[in-house]
Amino acid sequence: MSFTPHTKDDRATMLGALGLSNVDELFADVRAVLPPGEVPELAAADEFELRHQLWDIARLNGRPDQTPCFRGAGAYEHYIPAAVPHLLSRGEFLTAYTPYQAEVSQGTLQAMYEFQTMVCELLGMEVANASMYDGASAMAEAALMAMRITRKRRLLLSEGVHPHWIEVLRTYTANVEAEIEVVPLQDGTTRPEALAASLDEETAAVLVQNPNVFGSVEPIREIGELLRGHPALFVAAAYPIALGLLASPGEAGADIAVAEGQPLGLPLSYGGPYLGLFATKMEHVRQMPGRISGAARDASGRRGYVMTLQAREQHIRRERATSNICSNQALCALAATIYLALMGPAGFREVAERTFVTAHRVAEELAALPGCSLGCDAPFFNEFVLRLPVPAEDVERELWNDGIVSGLPLGRWWPERSNQMLFCATEIITEAAIHRLVAAMGEALP
Repeated sequence: MSFTPHTKDDRATMLGALGLSNVDELFADVRAVLPPGEVPELAAADEFELRHQLWDIARLNGRPDQTPCFRGAGAYEHYIPAAVPHLLSRGEFLTAYTPYQAEVSQGTLQAMYEFQTMVCELLGMEVANASMYDGASAMAEAALMAMRITRKRRLLLSEGVHPHWIEVLRTYTANVEAEIEVVPLQDGTTRPEALAASLDEETAAVLVQNPNVFGSVEPIREIGELLRGHPALFVAAAYPIALGLLASPGEAGADIAVAEGQPLGLPLSYGGPYLGLFATKMEHVRQMPGRISGAARDASGRRGYVMTLQAREQHIRRERATSNICSNQALCALAATIYLALMGPAGFREVAERTFVTAHRVAEELAALPGCSLGCDAPFFNEFVLRLPVPAEDVERELWNDGIVSGLPLGRWWPERSNQMLFCATEIITEAAIHRLVAAMGEALP
């Protein structure tokens, strides 16, 4: 519970500075986009009554564990074993922060070391940091790193990269004179020949996301082969769970690999905090942002953990820093470490297989509905585009009224795709949920 200490005079002063006369004017833009109906207001109450009022409001929210959800688009719900939150909530983990006196925090450093090891195995790379804020900032940092290594400013970016990630990349590179060229997709994927037509000696990096934002599996081996021997670096973003079945960035020849780690034991949590994975080849380690925990031995030969590398602005001259990252997502990284340790290689592959099978089952059922078809013929993992005979937002509204979270109407990002919807399914989607979706879609379509 919390309270605001501002008096009426405080509020009047703040409103006056904004050129407003009352609180209703302050929130006018918010109220304008809310669904019809009054905004719930809490009556004056003591703490006990207030808590119950808040619970009543909270029950109005849809919860993924109670509402069938077929939306991904960057945040994905997978089953989280009970041991993950249980261990994560232990006081020594939950209250730990970035170790500024690193060697005192042996447990924290060991957890970071184990995390890095697992990230290297997952992404097929030689060295990983611990860690980044999220997948979008990890890709942006990878672009800056590639520009430092190559001393070039041109970036080739696949159109299949998530639009939010692209905006983050543009923000990160706004003041470093980067030239960003977006290479269009062909039938849902990034074609190596299209990249080759735009690739030149001034290119610092090629950035590709696999699977891409439309769910299609990219030909990353062919892209890696194209860039073999070329001075431009290959930055490959991966969906972690898909790596239970698909080739890792390292196997495809990537120089830098990044990923959003949220599917590895982290809940949706209204969009964060999440976790960025970042790994590269050992030859580039000095240009990698963030922190690296390493193993060492003391004078008595006992194994210990140390902060091996942290080339941040707090520790070295600003012009030599590889990053201004001042914190890592240590608790989220620990969740991913526990998740991966619990799953092991066999369990991790099983999650990937179940997700793959479930998504294809949903795609087959929906594509069979009158007027519907898949957006392209490219292979996909857990997401796919469905063409609809009516505006996607109309279908979204009908499904929500039936208590189902639909796929994402793509017209929100690309107006020309107003009749397309991006559906997602993972291993948690049940047969009952699929039947319910198909029936509701049948009612929503003409």
